[in-house]
Amino acid sequence: EGCSYINGSPQNTFVPGVVELAERYKVFIGGDDFKSGQTKMKSVLVDFLVSTGIKPVCITSYNHLGNNDGKNLSSAAQFRSKEISKSNVVDDMVNSNRILYRKGEKPDHLVVIKYVPFVRDSKRALDEYTSKIFMGGINTIVMHNTCEDSLLAAPLILDLVILSELCERIQLKPDTESEYSRMDPILSILSLLLKAPLVPDNTPVVNALFRQLLCIKNILRACVGMPPENAMLLAQKMPKQIRAKL
Repeated sequence: EGCSYINGSPQNTFVPGVVELAERYKVFIGGDDFKSGQTKMKSVLVDFLVSTGIKPVCITSYNHLGNNDGKNLSSAAQFRSKEISKSNVVDDMVNSNRILYRKGEKPDHLVVIKYVPFVRDSKRALDEYTSKIFMGGINTIVMHNTCEDSLLAAPLILDLVILSELCERIQLKPDTESEYSRMDPILSILSLLLKAPLVPDNTPVVNALFRQLLCIKNILRACVGMPPENAMLLAQKMPKQIRAKL
């Protein structure tokens, strides 16, 4: 009681009543669904494609595994929540580029997970990304990944616990306030490690992996009085004689 709670499964644990309770007692919550392998790669690759003007129009993801996670997901009801968390990961990256995608447009996105007991914890993931390129051309990327599912998930649990505990010790305030307070009970800083990030009301969901990582880095830099990192490097764009004076 009174400790932070992180939901590592895709099920809809954080119904409105649970979120309201966390806000009332100022207890941190985070979720949903550990982001360990295929989805992490997807959040990097789609961000790269969309950012460079290549338009993904069809994404197909297939998995089979034989551990308890695979067995649970053989249930249609359990699979549906996983399908949603895996599919939504591309939404904010698609919405970030209105030149490539009209409002409401998104890629066809299919997710398949099958239970194959023999392979046990050795999960197989196959992905196909089909994109439109210059002059109506089509580009297809096909990937195959074999991984030890539990060995990828276990470090995420450690990182989530360490980061949540650190957030319990951070207090902040804007210039307009006199008193320090804790972060919002919904710990969106954990998004880097979760497939379907839970965020406070009226705040954006960020799935692009390197934006999530930069968020954590800059918050930690702020904690020790360092300025945030950015890629502008404006001082290095100055003429040599001006750079020498900086």
